[in-house]
This record gives sequence, structure tokens and C-alpha cells, in this order.
Amino acid sequence: MKIDRLIGIITVLQQKGKVTAPYLAEKFEVSRRTILRDVEDICRAGIPIVTTQGENGGISIMEGFNLDTTVFTVDEMQALLIGMKTLDSISHTSRHTPLKEKLARQKSVISLADSMLIDLSSFYKDSLSDKIELLRKAISTGKTVRFHYYYSKGEKDKSVNPYLIVFKWSAWYLFGWCNEKQDFRMYKLNRLWELTLTENSFVTQEIPHEKKDFGAHLTDDYFVTAIYDSSVKYRLVEEYGPPSFTVMEDGRLYTRWGFTNFDSTIPWFLGFGDMVEVLDPPEVREKLKAISQNIFKKYD
Repeated sequence: MKIDRLIGIITVLQQKGKVTAPYLAEKFEVSRRTILRDVEDICRAGIPIVTTQGENGGISIMEGFNLDTTVFTVDEMQALLIGMKTLDSISHTSRHTPLKEKLARQKSVISLADSMLIDLSSFYKDSLSDKIELLRKAISTGKTVRFHYYYSKGEKDKSVNPYLIVFKWSAWYLFGWCNEKQDFRMYKLNRLWELTLTENSFVTQEIPHEKKDFGAHLTDDYFVTAIYDSSVKYRLVEEYGPPSFTVMEDGRLYTRWGFTNFDSTIPWFLGFGDMVEVLDPPEVREKLKAISQNIFKKYD
């Protein structure tokens, strides 16, 4: 990646003082012309680079320029290294090894970075990595993708212009323009299979502000009152925190929470088995009762 190379060039200049363009071209396995363009980009970023001709000529950072506080602070370098390790958790290969090695030379950076591990992968890491790689390629080249999608209403083949790969609500999503619905949609990657890159190009359009707020349509205004057994307190704390329930005299936990809609409440309460009783609204009680009776019939 170009940003890796730019930071690498700056690091080399800091360490060696002055180097030649052929030296940098060989080190970063690019052409001399590319190195010269990189030097121009570094200058545009506010770092004065000096080039001199002759036997002792080369490329260097202007003498007296304080680079340490202008480029990255220690905290910023630690954040960079942690972020790169996090992104590598969803990739088959490490894309950032050269840059990580450069940052790791700073002991103050590596000490904190080694104390934090954020793994964004899942049980489906292999397929997830392949999907993300293909989607990144599709986004960078402006190509439409096709895939088979599984959702609550069934399954369907989709044609989508990909815009963003989103990690939200503990899962990975594709945000893009659905060519069938003629609107922006979110697709969960674990429900998305048989992904292919087409030769069809698309012209990107500006994403409406309201569409950028991916959770705006999820309003928790469907309230349910329930009582949980004390044995599942840890799950309530994990999901909503200690203030989310009231401990009753008998030790059970009283709650009144808002859910997105009726359908979203059912899987949640079923996941607690007989460790919860819904008090209100009546339609949730009736739905849970009907499901319980069907379960009983299957095992009777």
C-alpha cells in the first residue's frame, strides 16, 4: 500500500539521514519515478524533503526540521500498530508486516501494542477473509458483485454495487446499492455466499446522510416487561449493564426494556429457556407459549 511506503521512506530518512533514489527504489521494489512521486507527496504533507545532486547527493529531510512531533506521537504510533494487528485478524496474510516492523523498533510503541489484542475474525474466518478481499477489490475498481443471500424471508440472488465494508453490531456487513430495490442496503457477510465479481462497472453516487447512520432505523420503542431467574444475571449485565434490572425480594430480576420490534423479542427470550417469564405485552406471551407447545410436541 502507498501509505506504507510513504511512512517507510520517512523512517529510512530518519535513520540514515541521506539516501539515493535508486536505493529507495530497490528497497521498496518500485521504480525510481515512483520514489520521486512519493517524495513530492511527502513534501505536500508538510515534511520538507531536500534533494541534492553530485557525488554526495541524495534525498534527505531538511536539516533542523523536527519530525518526531510532526508525524506521529508515541500514542498515535501505538494506535497505528494496534489497528494494523486488528485488520490482520481478518486476512489470510499480513498486509502490514513491513510497517509493523518499523513501528515495533520503538520499544514504547510495541509495549502497549502487545498488551492489546482485537480479533475481528469469526468462526468463518477463511470464507470471511475471501469475501472481504473480493469486496475490497470490487470497491476499488468500481465493479458490481453478485451473491446468494439468506434472510428471514427466504433466500435470493442479489446484484449490488459495493460501497463500504462495515463492522458493526459484532458482525461484518456489506453496505451497497441494491440494483433490484434501487436503494442502499446492508448485507451480513455470514449470510452472503457464492460471491462473484462481475465485469459491470458502476458510477458511485453520494450516500445520503441518513443512510450513513447505519443503525438509525433500529429504534428500541417496543417495550417488554419480564422477570429473569437470578442465575442469568451475568447475561443481563453483559448485554445491558447492572442498572438494567431491579432485584426483587425473592432474588429474581425485573426488567422493562425496549426492543426493535415484536419479531426481535422472540429469539431473545427463547434463548433463556425457562429462566425468564414475559409479563407484558400479551402477544409476546402468546407467541412464546405457542412455540413452547410446538417444542413439547416434537419431544413428546
